[in-house]
Amino acid sequence: MRSNFDAVGLKLTFVLLLTACLIKPVLAMQPAGLAMGDAMRKGVFIIVDGIPADVLERTHTPNIDAISAVGGYTRAFVGGKVGSASESPTVSAVGYQSLLTGTWANKHNVWDNQVSSPDYRYWDIFRIAKAHNPDLQTALFSTWEYNRTRLIGDTLPAAGGRKLDYYIDGMENDQGRFPHDPGSNYIRDIDEHVAAAAVAHLRGNGPDLSWVYFQYTDDIGHIFGDSTEQTDALQLTDAWIGEIVQVVRRRQAALKEDWLIIVTTDHGRNQETGKDHGGQSQRERTTWIATNSANLNDHFLGSPGIIDILPSIVNHMGIRMPEVIQSQLDGQAFIDRF
Repeated sequence: MRSNFDAVGLKLTFVLLLTACLIKPVLAMQPAGLAMGDAMRKGVFIIVDGIPADVLERTHTPNIDAISAVGGYTRAFVGGKVGSASESPTVSAVGYQSLLTGTWANKHNVWDNQVSSPDYRYWDIFRIAKAHNPDLQTALFSTWEYNRTRLIGDTLPAAGGRKLDYYIDGMENDQGRFPHDPGSNYIRDIDEHVAAAAVAHLRGNGPDLSWVYFQYTDDIGHIFGDSTEQTDALQLTDAWIGEIVQVVRRRQAALKEDWLIIVTTDHGRNQETGKDHGGQSQRERTTWIATNSANLNDHFLGSPGIIDILPSIVNHMGIRMPEVIQSQLDGQAFIDRF
């Protein structure tokens, strides 16, 4: 263990008060939930940006490990099929959109972080959830505004209109509160606010489907490459994830809710320094998935892709997709439908 972040919980308690006013409540409704048997099935997926599988596996991350101990951990991949039309750059926004839509870049048309012209004919998971049940409550807690405005395309008619009931993002644009610095300490601080907002909102509202996005690990990777700084950043993020897991566990114990947690990353890093990514080397393509699901099938242990997360969440929540949307998917569920 390289770092001790026992104080993170106390810091989050303070940050909760600072971030509560930043959460955008679009609808003041209680979560509708999807009743499956006696339990309301809910889901939260978390992206820890830019952490190769080998880095995670050699770093002490007790909270991600605790999630895996309940369900499972596996290596996974991004980047499509090498040499085929689906081959996709191992770049952040490309990976996010592959997760959100269950398709590779040759379909969703996000090829870089500019996100200039997504093909919204390939529905994201929030659009799918809202089409199934408009009363399902959705939330996004993100350090990058483009996740909402361009990838999900929230409120855009072509992307299905309003899909998010709660969100917190855009703090990277507020240089008065978060002045940019070469060490990306401002991104660390924003990630901390994102974590606090997620904890507060999951505790108080329990949205049916949520996405939490942390960026700091990738920024540190670009600055320092494979380093103690990188593993320290991962351990810090793991501590924030632990706060989220505690809230989920308390809700499961107190309420009739069955929560799916999925934690993953969007790409690996190059072998030479760990500072770069975007290519098709094995390390850049190799990612990982940790989940608390006890309903995993054999596909989970067969190196699933990031595209397999969407159909897996859909299966857990009992969501029915329009046939035309389901037929477009590249992904295959690693969680069986109940």
